[in-house]
Amino acid sequence: MVEDHDDPSRLPASSGNECACRPEFPLKIAVESAYISAADAQHLLRTTQHAIDDHNEFSAHHLRLLLSESTRQNNDSQAMHPPDVAGLDDTNIALTIRLVPSSNGNTPRASLHPYDSVLDVFYTTNQLPSPSSTSSPLATFIALELQNLYGEEKAILAYLLSSSSSAAGIESPALSREVAESLAKRTTRSVKSAATYHLTFSLFTPNFQPSDWAIEAALEDHMTALLQALAPISNFTVDTQVQLYATFAPSIHEPEYDEHSKSWVLRREDLSGFINAAEWPLSPSIGEGPTVNFVLYVPSESRTPLLIKENGGDSWLLPQWGGVRILNLPTGNDKAHAASKRLTKEMLEGPFFTFSNQLLSLLGVPETPSSLPLRLSTLVRVRAASLLFSASSTLGSLARLTRALPSISIPDTVAESVDLTIAHLHRACDDLREGKFQTALENSRIADREVEKAFFEPAMVGQVYFPDEHKVAVYLPLLGPVAVPLIMAAVKEVRKAIARGKKSR
Repeated sequence: MVEDHDDPSRLPASSGNECACRPEFPLKIAVESAYISAADAQHLLRTTQHAIDDHNEFSAHHLRLLLSESTRQNNDSQAMHPPDVAGLDDTNIALTIRLVPSSNGNTPRASLHPYDSVLDVFYTTNQLPSPSSTSSPLATFIALELQNLYGEEKAILAYLLSSSSSAAGIESPALSREVAESLAKRTTRSVKSAATYHLTFSLFTPNFQPSDWAIEAALEDHMTALLQALAPISNFTVDTQVQLYATFAPSIHEPEYDEHSKSWVLRREDLSGFINAAEWPLSPSIGEGPTVNFVLYVPSESRTPLLIKENGGDSWLLPQWGGVRILNLPTGNDKAHAASKRLTKEMLEGPFFTFSNQLLSLLGVPETPSSLPLRLSTLVRVRAASLLFSASSTLGSLARLTRALPSISIPDTVAESVDLTIAHLHRACDDLREGKFQTALENSRIADREVEKAFFEPAMVGQVYFPDEHKVAVYLPLLGPVAVPLIMAAVKEVRKAIARGKKSR
C-alpha cells in the first residue's frame, strides 16, 4: 500500500501490490426470540454461534449472532443484560432471524421473506438446546441455513481475493473450477461499477407500427421500485425512444422459417450482432456513467413469431451493453389487436419483467438467495471489496511507475489525489471491519475515482509516453547544426596547441 509522505511534490512511498488492509466482512445477524426465555435465548445463541464457526472456512467472512432489540427489551425486563446486544444498530443488521414456535408441519423449517431481510425459523420446544448441551438440532439447522444463504456471497468474495493482484497474501477458500469459471463469466458480463448508470429503453420495429407504447406506466410498475432499492448502490437516469423501420444489421443472417416449430428463427451466433449499430440510434454513453441499453423489438407480422433457433427463447443479454427482448404480437384471427399502433401496459409486463432481471444480472447482483434485499446487500459488500482492491492495485501501479521513471515530475494535483485515495482506503477498511458496508462502499468509490484521476493525469501521461530516446530524436536535429561548428573549432584549437608544443621542444 502507498503511505503518506511530507513532500507534496512527490508521490508517497509504495510497497507495490499490497492491499490497503486485510478486508473483513462481519455480518450481524439479529435473532428475535419473543417466545423463548432470556436464558434459553442466550444459550441457543451461543450454541448456534459455535455451530456457525465450526462450519465456516472463510475467516474474513463471518456471521455474528446478536439478540434483537425487542428481545433485549424483554431481557431487560427480566434483569438480564446479555453481552451480545451491546452496540446493536439496526442500520447494520444484515439479516433478522425470527424464531416462531410451531406445532404443525415438519420442524425445524425456514421461510425467507422475498422482499425483506427476514428469515422465519419454525421450531418445537423440544428442539431447543438443554442448558447442559453444547448442540441441538435447531442450532445446527440455523447454522446450515445461514451457510446456504451466504454461500454465493462467500464464493464471490473468495473469487475477488484470488483474482486480485492487490489482495495477494490474503487467505481465501479454494473454489472449484466450475464455480470459478461461472464467476469469471459473470464478471465479464457485468457492466463496470459506477456511481451513476444511464438506462435507455428503446422500441424498434421494421414497420410503421407500433409507433407508441405505454412506457411511463411500465416504468412505474416494473422499474421504479427496483431502482429505488438499488439507490444506495448507484443512481440511475432513464430515457426512452421509439425507432420505426429498423432493419437488421447486414452482418447477420436473415431470420429463417422453421417448419418444425412453425416460427421464424434467429441463429445463436447472430445474437451478438443483432443490434444494427450503424443505423439504430443507440448511444454508447451519456455523460460520465455507462449506458445500459434495453431493446424491445417487435417483428413484422410476416415474421411473427420470431424466436431463437437453439432454445426457442425470445430474450438475451449482451455482455456489458444491455439486453434484448423480442415481443411477438398476436396474429391470425386477432388482426385488429395485432395491428394496434400502441403497446399497452399489459403488453409490456412480460418484456419489463425480463428487463428487470437483465438489469440485475448486468449489475452483478447474485442469483441467490431468493430475498432481493439480501442479494442487494451482498452486492454492496462485493462492490466495496472490488473497488477497494481496484484502487489499491492502481495505487501500486502508479507508485511503481514513478519509481521506474524517476525523472517524471509529479503535479500537485496528483499528490493531492493520492493523499485522498489513501485516506479513503483507510476509512473503507475501518468501515468493513465494523460492518458499515454502505459507508465502506462510498469510501472505496471515492478512493477508486481519485486514484484513477491521478493515474490518468494528462500532464503525467504525456511524460510517460515521452522517453529519453524520443527526446534525443527531437533535440538532436536542433542541436546538431550548432554543435558541429563548436566541435570542429575545438578540434582545430587542440591541434594548434599540439603543434605549438612540438615547436617549443
